[in-house]
This record gives sequence, structure tokens and C-alpha cells, in this order.
Amino acid sequence: MQVVFKCCSADDAPRRDAAVRRVRFSLRRLSWLVPRATVRLSDVNGPRGGVDKRCQVQLETDGDGPVVVTALARDWRSALDGALATASRVLLKSWQRKKDRRPPRSAGRGSPAALLVEGSGS
Repeated sequence: MQVVFKCCSADDAPRRDAAVRRVRFSLRRLSWLVPRATVRLSDVNGPRGGVDKRCQVQLETDGDGPVVVTALARDWRSALDGALATASRVLLKSWQRKKDRRPPRSAGRGSPAALLVEGSGS
């Protein structure tokens, strides 16, 4: 899985490494569904403080389209964890819905149902 990190500040190297590790850890079991993840961190109202750290996680999936989740928190780690938890939950539900929509397997040539259908016409 490719992880792209975008942040507003210049000194984001430690934050980038931690975010990439956190994304890989959170999505380790669903990584086969997500070839690319983008994490954007931003400070909503600057240095004034408060609940203003925004984390947007965008997961590109194969076939279902992107999953985009945003979370706000007091610190970067909480915002990232909240966004990743929601994104993984949404991704899992989407995959389960897709799996449940598959049509049932038709009766094969050697199954009893196929023999009844084939044998009833003679």
C-alpha cells in the first residue's frame, strides 16, 4: 500500500513517519483492498488552540471508489486515530455489502438440482 502524506508545516518529518506507520498498522488487514492512502493534516484556526486539528484520510479502493473521512481533535494523533478508525469501519462495511450482493452460485452440472432440471424434459 502506498501512503501519501500532506501537511501544512515544514517540520513534519516526525509526524509523517508516525502517520505512515499508523496508517499501515490500522489498515494491515484491509491493505489488499486499498492500493493507495492519502493523509492530510491541517490546523483549522492556527496557533489559537482548541479542537482544531483536522485529519482527512482518503483511501483509494479497487472498484468501489474513494473513501474519504475527516476527523477533528485537540491533537494530531487523536485526529489521525479517529479518521483511521472511521475509514476502516466504512471500508469494511463497503466490502461486506459488495460481498453480499454477489449472485448465488448456480447449480453445477453434477448437482442434484441440475439433474432434476435436465431430467424433467424427457
